[in-house]
Amino acid sequence: MALSLSIKNVSEDVADALRERAARNHRSLQGELLHILETAVRPQRFDATAMWRRIRSLELSTGADATELIRADRDRR
Repeated sequence: MALSLSIKNVSEDVADALRERAARNHRSLQGELLHILETAVRPQRFDATAMWRRIRSLELSTGADATELIRADRDRR
């Protein structure tokens, strides 16, 4: 059976942020709030493979090899 909840004394700043978030996600305010609640209470499994793929897809670069940084630091002494 579904339950209705009510949140009182929500500041305008928070309400505006929720409305903006709902619009970005193409949801109603009610739908966005329900999504936030469902996400908060559901346990999420960590998927290391998916995380690794996501990191690789960003094509990030340190700009230098760690070995080069260590040598440069050592040579400054």
